[in-house]
Amino acid sequence: GEAGEGPRRLRAAAMAGFVRELERRAGPALRLEQRAAGGVGCVVWDAALVLAKFLETGACPLARRQVLELGAGTGAVGIMAATLGANVTVTDLEELQELLMVNIENNKHLVTGSVRAKVLKWGEDVTEFQPPPDYILMADCIYYEESLEPLLKTLKDLTGPDTCVLCCYEQRTMGKNPEIERKYFELLQRDFELETIPLERHDEEYRSEDIHIVSIHRKHAVGAQ
Repeated sequence: GEAGEGPRRLRAAAMAGFVRELERRAGPALRLEQRAAGGVGCVVWDAALVLAKFLETGACPLARRQVLELGAGTGAVGIMAATLGANVTVTDLEELQELLMVNIENNKHLVTGSVRAKVLKWGEDVTEFQPPPDYILMADCIYYEESLEPLLKTLKDLTGPDTCVLCCYEQRTMGKNPEIERKYFELLQRDFELETIPLERHDEEYRSEDIHIVSIHRKHAVGAQ
């Protein structure tokens, strides 16, 4: 009966959650629990690693800044920002709150700013997240066509003239992905200025040709629009 042991054990471990370590330049690694069951948002995606490590380069000053993460999933990116001195709110759907809380708790000794988890459903009222944060972080948030409009509404509602949105995504060539991506950036450009952060400014180890980081700002209204 040895043959089936490995896969069975693996499955049991997966159900219980499995830990991904994310090393940091200064001090101990983040320990991030993941969930195998429950679809997306439960594992640390590559785009989240790339964005978290980009934050560590110091390209964006995070100390004492207000930061909001959308579609936080495991919370990897937001928690990294909190270890860099930011005051962070990680947001996702109700069913991911427990996982976010676990990861905040597991890494709280590394946090030099602050971090809390809240429910934020794209397209819904964001009054409780005002005033606008200094930064909005998003890793791999574009994969459903239905979610594009609500996500854009949320971005418009949350951003002030000085908010910097950092959107990191893995360029996917399969199926409808390219079309959804194109539509997203097309819609985004109505209200926002986009600037791609060159690969050489990403973390020298955590980078990939097909993972992009885009810096996004509200367009400044010229005269009376």
